[in-house]
Amino acid sequence: MTDLKDVLKTLPHSFPFRMIDRILEIEPGKRAVALKQVSMDEPYLQGHFPKEPVMPSLLILEALAQAGGLAFHSSFEKEEEGVSFLARVDEFQIKGKVVPGDSLILEAEIEYLFSNLAKVRVRAKVEKQFVAEGVILLAKGPR
Repeated sequence: MTDLKDVLKTLPHSFPFRMIDRILEIEPGKRAVALKQVSMDEPYLQGHFPKEPVMPSLLILEALAQAGGLAFHSSFEKEEEGVSFLARVDEFQIKGKVVPGDSLILEAEIEYLFSNLAKVRVRAKVEKQFVAEGVILLAKGPR
């Protein structure tokens, strides 16, 4: 398990678009499991929706793409070799709500690596229930 310092070294995102608070597991070049602790202080919850706040689906996808980026980045030989970008989304489904107080577990498993591309199966869950899943394609670009 690693902390926010390790996330900051790997992902280029900054607040409010850093969607990962902690890396729970990394198998270099294979998979990553990360945590997003959803709190009422999230800026997007002020308007989505004030009386019944829900994490937007696109931000769940962004969190999963960042987890996929951790897995993909772990396959790079040198840390400065690049950063991953979301290139495509396939078969993505939202299956449940994510609300303040939830611990969102983000799982990303690399299915294929093609030089500067990675096909990654992603799943998000709260407790033991999956709330989103799909397949994304990540591309490596310059840092």
